[in-house]
Amino acid sequence: MRPEIPFETIAEAFSRTAPRYDALAENNPHLTRLRDKVYAHLSRWAEPGARILELNAGTGIDAVQLARRGYSVHATDIAPAMLERIRDKARRFQLEGRITVQACSFTNLAEVEGGPYDVVFSNFGGLNCISDLGPVVSALPGVLRPGGLVTWVLLSPICLWELGLALRGQVRLATRRLARGGTLAHLEGLTFMVYYFAPGRVAAWFGRDYDRLALEGLSVITPTANSRRLALRHPRVYRVLSWLDDRLAPRWPWRGWGDFFILSMRYRPAAVG
Repeated sequence: MRPEIPFETIAEAFSRTAPRYDALAENNPHLTRLRDKVYAHLSRWAEPGARILELNAGTGIDAVQLARRGYSVHATDIAPAMLERIRDKARRFQLEGRITVQACSFTNLAEVEGGPYDVVFSNFGGLNCISDLGPVVSALPGVLRPGGLVTWVLLSPICLWELGLALRGQVRLATRRLARGGTLAHLEGLTFMVYYFAPGRVAAWFGRDYDRLALEGLSVITPTANSRRLALRHPRVYRVLSWLDDRLAPRWPWRGWGDFFILSMRYRPAAVG
């Protein structure tokens, strides 16, 4: 098994891409649809006004949207340039009363300020850069109130859109998620490991103190999140695929497949009942 890359490398890679990160979301109806599905999922279980701890907050796209929906968000990340963009957005959009920012890794939850929170949230695979989420789950009781919610959007090992690339001869790309021990990701001239978790494996990390509320696939048959071409060039085809995608996403076996899956767990420690 390859050794895990130091987090300093990951922080530098995402700091380098921060100036271009928000541009990926511009004029991208597909990515907008995926984010809206995540927010809709979260709002099913998180009460209005809930206090959210966001892990791997990036440039604050989700923090801003959640704050506008009435939540309070404590946004954490390890990339300095990402954190600066969150602070800037909070100022520009006059959301400083709803968004707070802290430089903190999800592997150091004991350092998180302002807890306990009602929700611990992470979007679009930010947690997929370590091979074992067990220590992260073990640290959640220090930041999450009993009865609180965990909603994580994680990269899935089964992505039908990528597997289809094998038909075009791109076998290595098509099967990268199936590699044991993770696969190398390349960003801004730097490399780091990415690991793909099946939902059952993640649920096992949570153990008996958490009840599963919902599991659904995200972009099960529509393109991966970084693709906008189909939605822009072939909107009718995209609408049909999206309609089918929405109906398959909560059903077995599709709910564990896709570019990502959304998993929501309720923290119910035995001592509390």
